[in-house]
Amino acid sequence: MERPKKRSLTLDGHRTSVSLEDEFWLEFLRIAQNQGKAINALAVEIDHARGINLGLASAIRLFVLAQALGRPFP
Repeated sequence: MERPKKRSLTLDGHRTSVSLEDEFWLEFLRIAQNQGKAINALAVEIDHARGINLGLASAIRLFVLAQALGRPFP
C-alpha cells in the first residue's frame, strides 16, 4: 500500500486539499458517480456534516466506510 496522496477539492468556492490513499479516493469517486454528484459537491456535504473535531480526510474515509457497510453518515 502506498502513502496517502494529496488531492485537490473546492469546497464552497475555496480550494483545499486532502491526503487520501488511492483506495479511498477511488471509492469516493465511485460513490459520487453512483449518486450522480460531482466529487466537490459530495465533499461539501461531508464537510458540512463532519463537525469541528474531525478532519476532512478522516471524514471522507469514514463516509466511504459507512457506505461500504450500508450505514448512514455521520
